[in-house]
Amino acid sequence: MTIREIITVPDEILKKISEPIEKVGVNEKKLIDDLFETMYNSNGIGLAAVQVGILKRVLVIDVSSKEDKKKPMCFINPTIKKLSDEMSVYEEGCLSIPDTFIEIQRPKICEIEYVDIDGKINIKQFDGLLSTCVQHEINHLDGKLIIDHLSKLKRDMIIKKISKNQNNPDRIIV
Repeated sequence: MTIREIITVPDEILKKISEPIEKVGVNEKKLIDDLFETMYNSNGIGLAAVQVGILKRVLVIDVSSKEDKKKPMCFINPTIKKLSDEMSVYEEGCLSIPDTFIEIQRPKICEIEYVDIDGKINIKQFDGLLSTCVQHEINHLDGKLIIDHLSKLKRDMIIKKISKNQNNPDRIIV
C-alpha cells in the first residue's frame, strides 16, 4: 500500500468528472488499498480517487470512531438512486480543502447503487453521518466540492487563503 498525495484547491482536477471503472482488477484493488491508506494516514473519513489525481469513479469511507473497530467501505461507480425529503446538517471538512469546515444541509437518507470490491452490484440505504459522507464523496466524483455550496465571495476567500498557505511553506499556524 502507498500513501498518495492529496490534491487541494485550487487544482482544477478537483472540478473534473470521474470516469466509470469497467472492471475491478488488480490495479483497481491496489488503488482502493492506497485510498484507504491515504485516508487513514490523513485522519479522514472519506476519500475519492479524484482527490489523489485519478479520475475514476471509486471512493472509500470509514466513519467508525477511533475507539471502534475499523469499518472500511468501498464504492465503485456509485450512483444516488433516492434521497429523503428529511434533511440533516453536518459541519463538513474536506481533505482537499485543509482547515475549512462548512455547515452543509443534505438529505438525511440516501439510497446508493454501487459495485463492491468483488465486482458485485449492491443497493443500500444510508442514514446520518454515513449518508452525508457518501453524498460528499460522490459529489467529488462529479467535480463538486463543499465550497460550491457557498457564495462566490466566500469560496474565493477560502481558495485564496489556502493558496497563500501553499505558497508560504515556512509559515506556521499556531
